[in-house]
Amino acid sequence: MKNKFSMLTVGKNARNAALAISEISDALINSTIIRFSTLIRENKDKILKANEEDIQIAIYNNASEAFIDRLKLNEDRIISLESVLLDIAKQKSPVGQILETSVRPNGLRISKVTTPIGVIGVIFESRPNVFCDAAALCLKSKNASILKPGSDALKTVKVLYDQLELAMSDMKMPENCIQILGSGSREEVKVLVNMVDYVDVVIPRGGKSLVEFIKNEAKVPVFAHLEGIVHIYVHEKAEIDVTKAVVLNSKSRRPGICGAVETLLIDKEFYNRYGNELIDFLITQGIEIRADRDLFNNNSIVSITENDYGFEFLEKILAVKVVDGIDCAISHIRRFGSNHTDCILTEDKAACDLFFKKLDSSILLCNASTQFADGGEFGFGAEIGISTNKLHARGPIGAQHLVSFQYHVNGNGTLRT
Repeated sequence: MKNKFSMLTVGKNARNAALAISEISDALINSTIIRFSTLIRENKDKILKANEEDIQIAIYNNASEAFIDRLKLNEDRIISLESVLLDIAKQKSPVGQILETSVRPNGLRISKVTTPIGVIGVIFESRPNVFCDAAALCLKSKNASILKPGSDALKTVKVLYDQLELAMSDMKMPENCIQILGSGSREEVKVLVNMVDYVDVVIPRGGKSLVEFIKNEAKVPVFAHLEGIVHIYVHEKAEIDVTKAVVLNSKSRRPGICGAVETLLIDKEFYNRYGNELIDFLITQGIEIRADRDLFNNNSIVSITENDYGFEFLEKILAVKVVDGIDCAISHIRRFGSNHTDCILTEDKAACDLFFKKLDSSILLCNASTQFADGGEFGFGAEIGISTNKLHARGPIGAQHLVSFQYHVNGNGTLRT
């Protein structure tokens, strides 16, 4: 564990690096990210070996299947890491973009121009891909970063960080652009989130307990969401085949991610026509259904409790409720949701418009899987987290959201009268 003095050194190093990186060319940054991608491919076996050690520890500690899935890397996920990094490198730099221009009556020319935030702290649990995403996105947006992995993914992240350090050295990048806190201790987190002189924003990426801990402790501004309490509302005018496919994909593709659906709300009219058909289909696909057993004919259904609503299962478990119309569905989501991601299935545009208008989630979908709640799918290359904040950044946070702005004012000896 780093003591307070050494954490202060980390903060000072990051602040100095932020000044240095702001002057680095976009081409050099892109080359560094590409080099990192290449080194991941070349050192794939070493990365997978470290990851297997992390997984074995997680199994020994009786971690859930969903937790292990988040932790696990394999050949396909290594390829995905490389691909994501290359996508980020290809993107246009978010820094130095002119957002607005105007000319005042007195001749002043005013431009609103994007600038790096400065120093970003990222605290994440279990998912080693978050390290790669966060490092690359901060680099792309010319921010220095301090990355704090949880102990569960530490062996994997340390090997990935070795490749990143080598890439930065090969490209002669400024020192300390990206620093890692590798003890696995939460004491480091407490210090990090209070370093207001050195850290400009903190982004937690993990479960509810981590995010609440950081929000309660932090003096540094936080971009955060609590949980992915994701709902799908099946409107009376939904198509049964679309509903089956979307609900199944939303839950089963990767049940352990924050975009996985956790509660299914079925309109009463749809239930009367297709309710049992839908539930029987989901059960045959290996999904545990928790619902009012009196409403369905399948004996495999588990009786629902009030605690099942608003709960992030992160497993192949789905809470189901029959609701009396769209207003009841919206009320349920407002009560139990987390303003993360919610979806309506319907062929009625007016119903979709109403759903979008009355809910305040950072991502709203219609007739599409909730698993699209991901920065890569939004064209951001990757995301550093899904923010449910209302200020600055909301939804998937890509490189273009890790910037602030300043006003550039040009005159011609212009004086104020």
